Amino acid sequence: MSRRGASIVSPRILIVDDDPHIREVLRVALGKAGMTVTEAADGRAALVRFGEDRPDLIVLDVGMPEFDGLEVCRRIRRTSQVPILFLSARDEEIDRILGLEIGGDDYVTKPFSPRELVARVNVILRRAAGGDRAAAPEELLHGRLRLDPQQHLARFGDTPLTLTALEFSILRTLMTRPAVVFSREQIMSAAYHLNIQVSDRTIDSHIRNIRAKLAAAHCEDAIETVHGVGFRLGRCGAP
Repeated sequence: MSRRGASIVSPRILIVDDDPHIREVLRVALGKAGMTVTEAADGRAALVRFGEDRPDLIVLDVGMPEFDGLEVCRRIRRTSQVPILFLSARDEEIDRILGLEIGGDDYVTKPFSPRELVARVNVILRRAAGGDRAAAPEELLHGRLRLDPQQHLARFGDTPLTLTALEFSILRTLMTRPAVVFSREQIMSAAYHLNIQVSDRTIDSHIRNIRAKLAAAHCEDAIETVHGVGFRLGRCGAP
């Protein structure tokens, strides 16, 4: 990842967890993967560190004092689409869905494999960076919907769309073959680019988020549900 001319700068990761052991495990694992790590032990400190450090990704525990992780995510999403990977000691589906619906990019349940978490972080960072930009088309068009994969920009008509990296990846998948009905498994495989298992409800949550953002831009027919099969791109304002 390049930030200053041709120099290579390691990704900056903010770890937020009130358990010092968890922070140590993540600091060591992410550090070995070549990432620069900063830490916060509660939600209030996380917001301060985020404002000061502007990390490339946040690993964010859900259950914390001084604002829980969900509230931290809500506040960050007011001004930033920085990727967020949630950690939680609870494996309840409603927690995962809520975390994703308010803007999380991924969700890992404790106890977790540090190796898998590093893999997930790398996938999110690659997706946020646009993946293989040299192979990306200059622009995808469908109706009034436009995606520029190289610039990571999305618009409906004259209205910019603020999408997370994963939402952008899902929408791009649908736009590459707008007449095709994609199963949840196909969307999962194309969007995650790794053998990571996520539930159907997780994909549904991301689709709901994309629909809501397009509806706010006055596109009410962005993604169609084909019951029992999956999803396909709607007309998106096409005549």
